[in-house]
Amino acid sequence: MNFASPWAFLALLAIPLVIYRDLALQRKSVIRFPSLQLAAAAGTSIKIKLRYLPLLLRIIALILLITALARPQEGIEKVYDVSKGIAIEVVVDRSSSMGAEMEYNGETLNRLEVVKRVFNEFINGNHDELRGRPNDLIGMISFARYSDTACPLTLAHDAVGEMLKHVRLVTRRNEDGTAIGDAVGLAAARLKTAEETLSRQTANEKKDIYEIKSKIIILLTDGASNCGTLSPDESAALAKKWGIKIYTIGIGDNPEVSADAGFFAMLRAARPQVDTKTLKKLAQTTGGIFRLASDGDALRAIYKKIDEMETSEIESVRYIDYREFFPRFVLLGLGLLIMEIVLRCTLFRRII
Repeated sequence: MNFASPWAFLALLAIPLVIYRDLALQRKSVIRFPSLQLAAAAGTSIKIKLRYLPLLLRIIALILLITALARPQEGIEKVYDVSKGIAIEVVVDRSSSMGAEMEYNGETLNRLEVVKRVFNEFINGNHDELRGRPNDLIGMISFARYSDTACPLTLAHDAVGEMLKHVRLVTRRNEDGTAIGDAVGLAAARLKTAEETLSRQTANEKKDIYEIKSKIIILLTDGASNCGTLSPDESAALAKKWGIKIYTIGIGDNPEVSADAGFFAMLRAARPQVDTKTLKKLAQTTGGIFRLASDGDALRAIYKKIDEMETSEIESVRYIDYREFFPRFVLLGLGLLIMEIVLRCTLFRRII
């Protein structure tokens, strides 16, 4: 265990002052008797023997709180030696149409939930088809009518998993829509400055800087672009200019192949359909590929294909993610302070 702010331990120098003040107050708290012979004969009670207990609790509480200020930490992730990796921005559609049902490992979930679960398998591995991407910079953009950076590019993949939980379907009508161009444009801009982002993360590293081998965008959507400032063609042109490859994944059934007829065909036509033409063009313009995924297994197979096409190498930069332990010290310290206050107000109450 190490401490992120060890200078906080200087506050321990104030503890002797706390002890001195408490003892000085105890000396002032006296009752005059004409003779102490009877009191001496009565002996010493347990309460008298424990009279310094509140002070001891306060001292221990202060030590715990000061330790919490020093931010005790412990490395919890494996240390990866990496020299060349891939910067990946995953762009996830969270419009209302992604609420349609989809199969995942025998369960029926909405499309967004399936996308999130398979994405998590892609970055962390699933002990089967997907080996994980431990050496790559991973970031995430979520979008509907508006685009947001759900997770900045990072090597700390545990953080990606946590932030992924907060990506949900839009609930407000005025936020619904499918701004593919804006989302891809934002992802491309984040990748363009990926080296700057990485340099901030590895500023204290003594070894050679991590090298970004290539940059890719993985776009997952079930609809057609119908809003936004940038068109898909414009965002593709930016990505191509900056050397970024786009892999596009259409979520849902192939709109060009359907066995439905009559009433069911009308229902199908009324639902938003994957714009395969636009997604194919985005991929072809930048040298990527386009695929359709109708369920979790198909989506997993696409990620496996991307795994095979985009490989990274291991060599030199070390990265550790830390777990913070200060909340434990804060809670224990506050508990002891509360206990001290209760004792001083009841069993050890003094008349000053």
